[in-house]
Amino acid sequence: MECQWKPDEQGLQQILQLLKESQSPDTSTQRSVQQKLEQLNQYPDFNNYLIFVLTKLKTEDEATRSLSGLILKNNVKAHYQNFPNGVSDFIKNECLQNIGDSSPLIRATVGILITTIASKGELQNWPELLPKLCLQLDSEDYNTCEGAFGALQKICEDSAEILDSDMLDRPLNVMIPKFLQFFKHSSPKIRSHAIACVNQFIISRTQALMLHIDPFIENLFALAGDEEPEVRKNVCRALVMLLEVRLDRLLPHMHNIIEYMLQRTQDQDENVALEACEFWLTLAEQPVCKEVLCGHLPKLTPVLVNGMKYSEIDIILLKGDVEEDEAIPDNEQDIRPRFHRSRTVAQQHEGGDSIEEDDDEDDLDDDETISDWNLRKCSAAALDVLANVFRDDLLLHILPLLKELLFHPEWLIKESGILVLGAIAEGCMQGMIPYLPELIPHLVQCLSDKKALVRSITCWTLSRYTHWVVSQPPDIYLKPLMTELLKRILDSNKRVQEAACSAFATLEEEACTELVPYLAYILDTLVFAFGKYQHKNLLILYDAIGTLADSVGHHLNKPEYIQMLMPPLIQKWNQLKDEDKDLFPLLECLSSVATALQSGFLPYCEPVYQRCVNLVQKTLAQAVVRSHTITHTPPHLSLHQTQPEFYEAPDKDFMIVALDLLSGLAEGLGGNIEQLVARSNILTLMYQCMQDKMPEVRQSSFALLGDLTKACFQHVKPCIANLMPILGTNLNPELISVCNNATWAIGEISIQMGSEMQPYVPMVLQQLVEIINRPNTPKTLLENTAITIGRLGYVCPQEVAPMLQQFIRPWCTSLRNIRDNEEKDSAFRGICTMITVNPGGVVQVRHVILTDSVSWESLQDDYGCMFHTQVGDENWRHFSDQFPLPLKERLAAFYGV
Repeated sequence: MECQWKPDEQGLQQILQLLKESQSPDTSTQRSVQQKLEQLNQYPDFNNYLIFVLTKLKTEDEATRSLSGLILKNNVKAHYQNFPNGVSDFIKNECLQNIGDSSPLIRATVGILITTIASKGELQNWPELLPKLCLQLDSEDYNTCEGAFGALQKICEDSAEILDSDMLDRPLNVMIPKFLQFFKHSSPKIRSHAIACVNQFIISRTQALMLHIDPFIENLFALAGDEEPEVRKNVCRALVMLLEVRLDRLLPHMHNIIEYMLQRTQDQDENVALEACEFWLTLAEQPVCKEVLCGHLPKLTPVLVNGMKYSEIDIILLKGDVEEDEAIPDNEQDIRPRFHRSRTVAQQHEGGDSIEEDDDEDDLDDDETISDWNLRKCSAAALDVLANVFRDDLLLHILPLLKELLFHPEWLIKESGILVLGAIAEGCMQGMIPYLPELIPHLVQCLSDKKALVRSITCWTLSRYTHWVVSQPPDIYLKPLMTELLKRILDSNKRVQEAACSAFATLEEEACTELVPYLAYILDTLVFAFGKYQHKNLLILYDAIGTLADSVGHHLNKPEYIQMLMPPLIQKWNQLKDEDKDLFPLLECLSSVATALQSGFLPYCEPVYQRCVNLVQKTLAQAVVRSHTITHTPPHLSLHQTQPEFYEAPDKDFMIVALDLLSGLAEGLGGNIEQLVARSNILTLMYQCMQDKMPEVRQSSFALLGDLTKACFQHVKPCIANLMPILGTNLNPELISVCNNATWAIGEISIQMGSEMQPYVPMVLQQLVEIINRPNTPKTLLENTAITIGRLGYVCPQEVAPMLQQFIRPWCTSLRNIRDNEEKDSAFRGICTMITVNPGGVVQVRHVILTDSVSWESLQDDYGCMFHTQVGDENWRHFSDQFPLPLKERLAAFYGV
């Protein structure tokens, strides 16, 4: 069956007929072709026919031959392990024979096929492949050399790691020097392949390449002026990566490299320009950036600014000439999937709200629908990071340019100036302040420009300056800005609506309660937008409403506001089906609204509560199906696993968002949620969710447990014996948010349980002490751990006090900057109670505690005296002599000690 395999003529004609039909545009024809191909896969030698058409049937047209190869590639991906040996040998053989086919399309198809087989047999089952391809590089025949290089490039891309492992006897030691020889080849295509192959090994600092790093860099420099754009692009890409991994080798040549990259960033070929522009982004992250780049700023700044103009192709893709499109329904493909960020419980800090550990930066993604990275976005991102490196020094070079751009009669140029202004906002804020009183009103005017693309970029740029706007007298800047932004929310252009909604959400976060006087006006606009928006912007509108609720809180709880806001939200809520993904942003939005409205949400809570419980129940039911539904499957296999063709895998996001909204309801309604909980099986469902394999489900269920504990502990208490061991097993700081929420819930439960918490302390205490002593633990987790340890000590001092000295030092430092609140109060009382039980546990760190305790002005207990009495007069004097003077004075004033 080896190479003498011959096709049956009739079979061959049948397959050719199929290949021809599959190129038909008619979908029903394509569907029947698909079915026939599936049936043919039952025949072992079907794949022989496919390779035969690809490599031997030179009389057929290229499209048919190539298609045959691509179908074979898909079969290799899906069924390669079932190919009989003879078939796979035949295919491998044919591939290597035909890598030099005279048609570039066929060569490329064979290359893809080779790579797919290599990734299946992981190269080690095809030992002759690499030596054979490397040998073919030296072929006199151009097609053979080019085909072999094309295949090698794909293998280097797909299997870089395996090529650099001991598994294959380190072929790179031979391959890399070999590739370097081809940098000077007469064919631009081959030069380009050679660089692309070596480039795959830069980021991983592959040893074989590091040994040849100097000849590699020399060769790159020699190709710097190559006439072939693809070669220049690969040279730029190599230099960008070397900047990250071998800066030491580039530094001696840095001046020339920067000059070269400046030219390339202005290359006629946009792909080369884009690749070169990445250089500035990468350089900005290197500590040497300031030093090596400062002399080049006068040249670099105008180049980046120039790159920020829309290209003609951008404007065509963005339909920049279409001004009014609000009535055109959205193309569903354009709507990106949204990812819900599960609830994480965080403490409030002095002088501000809870700090998010991972704040999403507002990206320079002002034109999302072409989410493809392009020169405009890259130039803007580079300017943004360089503004953060050079701060106000950059303004020397930017301001003269800005003056021309911002007031330019041509809209394209004016638009790029507004983008520049937004890009430098973060880094150059200080230096921009003197100009803002004049610039902000100018931008507010640009919000009503006749070009939609100018209006949308202005929304984004203004959002980058809202922090300053909010710090000024509201009538001068905030009010006009808000008025105009609200008009833009009702713009007749969808892109402007989207940009305005996002900018308004940023303004809400900055302004918070400053917005209270304008609430009626704001709600009026947002509610009006409900009837106006197409699908995609509706999702952003939910976000703006949720953010408003988070920002103004209980000020939203007025009958007239509730009357405006709730009916349209509930109407959408009723329209959406349980499996509609649009429920995510709506549930998130309602969660914020429920928390803000508190008792004002009562009239709406029952149907919302009920649906959330149903969503959780439904998702769990899809995930776990008892064995009796399908008689022949083992228990606990989900429907999806047992009958994948009929049941989709459950989308657990529905459950997560529903749990988070239930948390919001519990937090907002407090004790009022008690009857709803009493009438539902939420605790059983929560108990199941707490054991889910998916961390985000557990994270949200622990948040809900904590909130229900605060709102209606009488319903939680009977389950504590089942819930506590699960919380104990989730105190794993590898999963930060899960661990954080579990820790917080334990603290809430202990306050409610009081001394009855005693049997559960051993399940959790050791882990909590380990977490608080771990290096590099995020602040939120440290704070919650400290509070929970303190609360456990408050209700069970005898059990926790013996461990005092293992946690007292990190305990004190982690609670320094939290606002005084009930949680902090109970935690601190816990520490004091434990010191009474075990004074010896704190001898080394008493002054740390005292430094802390005297900052707690809201606590009335006489802690000072407590320490005093425990330590005795004489010891106290010795002990307090070590205190710094300010602490002594404060103690004397506070406690008379």
